Amino acid sequence: MNLTQLRDRVAVGSLRWAPKSAYSSVIGASARRTIPRPLRAPLYRAFAAAVGARLDEVDAPLPSFASFGDFFARTLYPGARPVADAPLVSPCDGAVGASGAVTDGTLIQAKGHDYGLRDLVVDPALAEQLDGGTFATIYLSPRDYHRVHAPVAGRLTAYHYVPGLRWPVIPRFVEGVDRLFAVNERVVIELASAWGPVAVVMVAATGVGNVWLSHAGHDTRAWRRTGEFHRAAASASLAAGDELGAFLLGSTVVMVLPPGAPALVLPGEGAAVRCGQALTGSLRGGSAAAP
Repeated sequence: MNLTQLRDRVAVGSLRWAPKSAYSSVIGASARRTIPRPLRAPLYRAFAAAVGARLDEVDAPLPSFASFGDFFARTLYPGARPVADAPLVSPCDGAVGASGAVTDGTLIQAKGHDYGLRDLVVDPALAEQLDGGTFATIYLSPRDYHRVHAPVAGRLTAYHYVPGLRWPVIPRFVEGVDRLFAVNERVVIELASAWGPVAVVMVAATGVGNVWLSHAGHDTRAWRRTGEFHRAAASASLAAGDELGAFLLGSTVVMVLPPGAPALVLPGEGAAVRCGQALTGSLRGGSAAAP
């Protein structure tokens, strides 16, 4: 075992018994706290400089963001994330994690770590329809745009809120915690597409106080307080690129496509993708990411 592996194992072990939910609640409350107006622009500029976030894309003056959570979930000026003329586009900014086929109801989390599709989406009927399809995992870092959009045209049919833990989702934990995406708190957004159901799973993490659900008009805090699974039926027609929700702090998206959907065309693991970027070779204009 080298020094990096030892460090990662210690980090995972030390957090295993830590009060992750309590810590996340404190972080979430802090992110919602109103910042005095004169401090907002300097604070946000300092944060952007530290993590590499681009402020030239933001569509509102920095002092207009009353809290750090508001700034983190900032919207961008029109056209900052053009949506490719393609049947399948990236639902968010981020770095590519694992991707591939869903085989016998199993997805790859990282080398040596698999997890069950049914455990991820919870709904057995939805899992059955998605088995044999494909998936992609995208990690959103603090510098990224943190709103999540529809990867395909279709109809929003349901939100499935799944209570759970809030492990960090950075690589050392993805590689060291079994079934992380299936044990963390998450929202499964169910879409009906021309090929069948599509699941866009917004996975919470340490420090993620809540997830905003655009078509529900609220965030997940009320559901979290019950500590129970919650399914909310929804109905909205969507074009590829329409907004679904936002992380008020960063995390991960797992997109699961049904059998018969266009083949995923992704850059290599760790490579960056941008919201609206084509993720398939079946294009009618624009270009797919290089495989």
